[in-house]
Amino acid sequence: MTTLNPSIKILRLSAVLSLVGISKSSIWDRLNPKSPRYDPTFPKRVKLGGRAIGFVDVELQAWLQKRMDARC
Repeated sequence: MTTLNPSIKILRLSAVLSLVGISKSSIWDRLNPKSPRYDPTFPKRVKLGGRAIGFVDVELQAWLQKRMDARC
C-alpha cells in the first residue's frame, strides 16, 4: 500500500484556471494528444471520483517554473 504524503495538495479545475491563467478549453487542448496545442509536459489530471478531477499543485508549480525559465 502506498502512503500519501500529507503535504500534497490537489487543486480542482477552478483553482488551476486561476493559477495557470489559461482557459478550460486550453487546458483540455494541452492534455489531448490529438490537439495541435498538445503539451506532453503539462501535468496530468488525477481522477478523484466518478466525474471529479484535480491536478497536483507541485506538478503545476514545476511546469510554470519551467515555462518562466524558458522565456529568457
